[in-house]
Amino acid sequence: MPSLKDLKNKIASVKNTRKITKAMQMVSAAKLRRAQDAAEAARPYAERMNAVVGSLAASVGSSASAPRLLAGTGSDKVHLLVVMTSERGLCGGFNSTIVRLARAKAQELMAQGKTVKILTVGKKGREQLRRDYADKMVGHVDMSEVKRLGYGNAQTIARDILARFAAGECDVVTLFYNRFQSVVAQIPTALQVIPAKYEGAVATAVYDYEPGEEAILADLLPRGIATQVFTALLENGASEQGARMSAMDNATRNAGEMITKYTTIYNRSRQAAITKELIEIISGAEAL
Repeated sequence: MPSLKDLKNKIASVKNTRKITKAMQMVSAAKLRRAQDAAEAARPYAERMNAVVGSLAASVGSSASAPRLLAGTGSDKVHLLVVMTSERGLCGGFNSTIVRLARAKAQELMAQGKTVKILTVGKKGREQLRRDYADKMVGHVDMSEVKRLGYGNAQTIARDILARFAAGECDVVTLFYNRFQSVVAQIPTALQVIPAKYEGAVATAVYDYEPGEEAILADLLPRGIATQVFTALLENGASEQGARMSAMDNATRNAGEMITKYTTIYNRSRQAAITKELIEIISGAEAL
């Protein structure tokens, strides 16, 4: 049975922890509003960009003049997995769900005899994947100094991906991130960006393009990839803050329950000690 002093110290310690988790919850709530607004504002542009590029891609089809970013290299032997996670922890299962999806994809590809390469964005993903796939990691993007996500951050990552594809280092590129749905729901997503896929896109015959569709696609596809990377970063940012807010809320409530539990034990122990002292005093008085 812990002493009264030990119980008092535990209660004080948990109270200090609750203050920290409550403060982190409030900070995450403030950041979530900005991150959610940014993610939701980017969605219409990304959807419209995908619709335009998808329409052009449907017009070009599988012609010999189609850009390599659309037609691919003619092989799917080497896959580059771009795993986007956070730089910091204390956000529940946010990072684990992304890594779990990427790990499952890597295992599936290796079982098919494919070559897997991994590019990580964010420290937490690198830490988890390095345990099992250290030999397959080809690069890392450090986002720890980025205070506010911008399109420039996405362009840097997109240029790295495009350079690797142009150099023949990979045939297929897939992004892994969490799509924000609500504070308590983030959807792990795998999005193939090279070769570009636009499901449901149909060719539109009402436009005449000058220059031709192939030339326009050659310019738009790299921008489309940068846009998809930027959207993934924004979705991930909102998901991270939502997950951290939810995790810190749970931690704050758990700390409150622990404080109640320890306070009850402390009061009972103190009452027992007082009762014991009274019994000893009365017994001593009766003995006299």
